[in-house]
Amino acid sequence: MILLLLCTAIGINSFGQASFNLKYKRSAVYAGIEVGSKGVKMTVIEIEKKADEAGNFNSLKDSSVNTDFISFNEPSFAATLNALTGLYQQALGAYKIPSANIFTVMSSGVKVLSEKDNNKIWVNKLTDSFRNRINEPQRSFKLVSVQDEARLSHLGIVPETKRFSTFLIDIGSGNTKGGYFPNVDISSIRLFDLTWGTKSVANATEKRMENDLSLANYRKQLFRVLEGAANQEIVYAINVSGAYNMSDNIAFSGGIAWALANLIHPELNGDDVVPVTYKEVEQFYNRIYENAAYYSPDVMVTRFDADAAEKKSAAAVLKNIQKVFDQKALMAGTGLLLRIMRQFEGVYEQKQFYMVKNGQVGWISAYVDQQIVSK
Repeated sequence: MILLLLCTAIGINSFGQASFNLKYKRSAVYAGIEVGSKGVKMTVIEIEKKADEAGNFNSLKDSSVNTDFISFNEPSFAATLNALTGLYQQALGAYKIPSANIFTVMSSGVKVLSEKDNNKIWVNKLTDSFRNRINEPQRSFKLVSVQDEARLSHLGIVPETKRFSTFLIDIGSGNTKGGYFPNVDISSIRLFDLTWGTKSVANATEKRMENDLSLANYRKQLFRVLEGAANQEIVYAINVSGAYNMSDNIAFSGGIAWALANLIHPELNGDDVVPVTYKEVEQFYNRIYENAAYYSPDVMVTRFDADAAEKKSAAAVLKNIQKVFDQKALMAGTGLLLRIMRQFEGVYEQKQFYMVKNGQVGWISAYVDQQIVSK
């Protein structure tokens, strides 16, 4: 998910110390605000300033407001504009981040769906309205290309030791994108791109339900969506990418990856990357349908050994997941994830699957680091 594509200057500031406990002696603080398919997200990050190399990063704050922008109607437009303006003013006022260090973009998911359904008028309307509200008529607020989003995500998320053996797949709300570097060259990524994401799968499922709103019918219609046009697109995209033969590791990022990493392995709450198997994800899919209460935060923290502080931290994350994903959304996202994973479940060669929790922070650090190195 893309937040900071248009950063043009890296500076050293002390303003962040009023609001945050900064980690590095010489650093800059940035805020990235992204309008995605499901809503508006803001990430605040500290970047270490080094003279001639990329610096480390420290995630300071994440905020999100669900607005369902891709419904493309007046209520979702108004909610998105209010959330976008509110987060911008929070960064500017409460966090004391200068306007030049606040970056605003729209995700590739919004771009894909607005073009797919001929709804670009809503994108243009949001851009103009936001600039008018904050009185910055020249503010950069562009739609991010899938290519740029995929490349920066890979650079920010995947460690250098696995850079050329990992296929990264970011499952967003409105689309899925990712890729790998086939020629040991980070300037060009072999793109993997789907017009399906967690929210768009859920929306397509809801449209098929007619008068039967039961969970059983939701699952039936979800199966039909995933085994129909979505599956055809998945199989084709993976075959064309050539990723199966070129990748040992398959890493997933995005909201559903964050949710599953914590729900399947709550005991690994402190880990940013969590290994999983196809069977574990399949078991989760069946269980969330049959007995959603199994994943109640208060119950889950009793299933693993940890001290009180660790359990409290894990419970807080699990409760946050409940706010972001309801039962049906988890089913939609996990169903899509399984269809993709299934393409890598070979008879003669097994791939290692990973769930990445902090994907949005990773790509931000990659972009800013590139600016530091190029100066």
